[in-house]
Amino acid sequence: MKIKNNAGETVEFEISKLENSLRNSGAGEQSVKRVLEIVLPKCFEGITTGELYKMAFEELKKISNSVAARYSLKKALLELGPAGFYFEQWISRVFQNIGYKTETGQLIKGHSVTHEADVIAKKNDKTYWVECKFRNAGDTKISVTTPMYVLSRIKDISDIQYNLFGTKTEFTDGWLITNTYFTKDSVAFSEYYGLRLLSWDYPKDKNIKSLVDQNALYPITCLTTLEGKQKQKLLEKKCVLVKELFNNQNLLNVLELNQEKKSEVLKEAKELMITKISE
Repeated sequence: MKIKNNAGETVEFEISKLENSLRNSGAGEQSVKRVLEIVLPKCFEGITTGELYKMAFEELKKISNSVAARYSLKKALLELGPAGFYFEQWISRVFQNIGYKTETGQLIKGHSVTHEADVIAKKNDKTYWVECKFRNAGDTKISVTTPMYVLSRIKDISDIQYNLFGTKTEFTDGWLITNTYFTKDSVAFSEYYGLRLLSWDYPKDKNIKSLVDQNALYPITCLTTLEGKQKQKLLEKKCVLVKELFNNQNLLNVLELNQEKKSEVLKEAKELMITKISE
């Protein structure tokens, strides 16, 4: 059977990919079987990946909100748009939670022009220029012109002392991060010139999906127990991570929820903070 991805491309439907995505979200074998038994008979030639995702997501929600939340991670990242400001804030939080110091929104004067930094990160003696490329379509690929552009920016700010993190420092390395994918040329070019990449599926074992699951760094938009407008209110209060909400539960007051609903939201948040996924 052929299906259409979000980029409009027609590809072969592979049941194993659907099975793996369900397992990676924490669904046990019985739950995977149950979802497949309901979803597969509803599939048809030309069905979109979006329609397929929606059916699987609805069935997972009946099993577990937190499992459905993990399954919805890619969609949750899209909800950090449309401009990508909150995606940059989320990336900053991700870096902080894995041992980096970060700053956002800095204007950096280079040799020729001034650059606005998405994220600046520092760890030990390394200071990184972090370029975030947010895309509103989940199957979009970042072409090789983007890492070329990022390297030119890094070159322009190289060999200059800046007052960052309370000390004088120089930029030593760069990151290019996207919520979607890189083309093969983007990867080849970046690997050759030493530009670090992070995307939904790259690097293979340290990509966004694995990084989030291993460190419980789920964005607030993952929560299935909240509506879109409620998530937006939390983002406006600078609550970007699920763990931030759980650690500061007073943030829920802005949503004016009853006690039963609060308990439901916090239960899902607590389950998402457990890094060892189990059904």
